[in-house]
Amino acid sequence: MKGVGRRPAARLLMLALLLAPTTAAAAETFQVGTVEIQSGAERHRFQVELAVTQAQQRQGLMHRLTLGENEGMLFLYAPPQRIRMWMKDTYIPLDMLFIRPDGTIAAIAEDTIPLSLTPIGPDVYVNGVLEVLAGTSERLGLRPGDRVRHPHFGAERGPGQ
Repeated sequence: MKGVGRRPAARLLMLALLLAPTTAAAAETFQVGTVEIQSGAERHRFQVELAVTQAQQRQGLMHRLTLGENEGMLFLYAPPQRIRMWMKDTYIPLDMLFIRPDGTIAAIAEDTIPLSLTPIGPDVYVNGVLEVLAGTSERLGLRPGDRVRHPHFGAERGPGQ
């Protein structure tokens, strides 16, 4: 009977080791901001979390189960580059808006597939990606060429942003 008391402890240790990467990934915190998209005569505002650091960008919306209708995550990159996103450990279907340095939407990947490892992204240089709930682009009539307003893009760009 000596080993009986050790098995539950060993199982707990194994469980803790298995969950450690998830816990570490969930530890990232994000600043919150607002973006506005000008689409024709319409303006649409989103409350967004900002993914600026590599650790934040790696985590993104992984492990989330919900996202509000006017919420999202804005990934900011400097300098502009060809961005490829994926849906690893992301349970929410998303629309991904790829944004050029001048703030215009270069491309939209609609209704991405949760948990997919397939790279997603246009073959153009962008310095931002806005992730919102799948169906948002269609619901609001968002199109390439629409303008995203945030200090990171275009003439609104401030020092160090």
